[in-house]
Amino acid sequence: MTTLLIFTVLVLVAIAVWQMTKIFELSQLKADSANSQIANDADNRTNGYLLFGFLIFIYGITIFSFAKYSKVLLPEAASAHGGEYDTLMWISFAIIFFVQTITQALLHYFGYKYRGEEGKKALFYADNDRLEFIWTIIPVIVLAGLIIWGLYSWTNIMDVNDEDDPLIVELYAQQFNWQARYGGEDNVLGDASVRLIDIDRANVLGLDESDPNATDDVIVKELHLPVGRKVNFYMRSQDVLHSAYMPHFRAQMNCVPGMITEFSFTPTITTEEMRLNPDVVDKVKRTNAIRAEQAAQGVPNKDPWEFDYVLLCNKICGKSHYNMQMKIIVETEEEYNKWIAEQGTFGALMASME
Repeated sequence: MTTLLIFTVLVLVAIAVWQMTKIFELSQLKADSANSQIANDADNRTNGYLLFGFLIFIYGITIFSFAKYSKVLLPEAASAHGGEYDTLMWISFAIIFFVQTITQALLHYFGYKYRGEEGKKALFYADNDRLEFIWTIIPVIVLAGLIIWGLYSWTNIMDVNDEDDPLIVELYAQQFNWQARYGGEDNVLGDASVRLIDIDRANVLGLDESDPNATDDVIVKELHLPVGRKVNFYMRSQDVLHSAYMPHFRAQMNCVPGMITEFSFTPTITTEEMRLNPDVVDKVKRTNAIRAEQAAQGVPNKDPWEFDYVLLCNKICGKSHYNMQMKIIVETEEEYNKWIAEQGTFGALMASME
């Protein structure tokens, strides 16, 4: 990476020197017309061909990028709202690429067709009301449709409510790790504040020990979710701005110090089911091939990788931001109930500290 940066800087310096040299030449008065900087027909024709060459280049790099990197995209959404989210995104992409393809072709074609030629005078239109109406009203209609659809989708996704008996979970962010807190048997989170954090008593989330709702709360470092059940997330940050990002569920919400933010979704695909997804199987195969090659070269920590859902931080929150993640397991209701029953409660933890 350092070598690439040094090379880039040297190239930019060379371009800057070249540009300064051209500016110096243009600043000198020259009587010799052979040294004139005015473009002639040959220059314009060459630039016209270069326009077509660049058009082919941008189309080619676009096609290459789709063919080469589509395999690194996320698999199907694993949440109830994810399908609508993906549909809106792909339709937006389709419109953008369609418009880009047409406008770039016209831009480069007209740049070549109407290039400067000796003796030819450009025809100037002061205005054309019909054209201006067309190229104004079409984007207005398209963008208005996308915005209204997006607002409708956003309203549905951000409707955090207590309908359908949601599971209540708190995501607690701090440099540089996550912790999750479940509401316990009563499915109600106890009061908490960073001012109540007591490291000596292992009260690392600042729960109010006098609040009876906090007694059965369960604090874990691995998030388990039952498939098909709605989950209401309440998010806090201890120190700086973090962002709870769960890409496979198309979910993200900032964690802001001093306030509680919310997000809600329903997992629809268990971890085991997602591991059988063809896109995931292919990704695991490709990843493990790379890790096996690196392990053969003596690179440490290159054991075979197995797919898991993850909770990431999507804000650059410090030097170890890249390592801030937590494993998410989506399982059946029976498996979830068995796991949660095996976890210790906050009340039991505080009793053990007496």
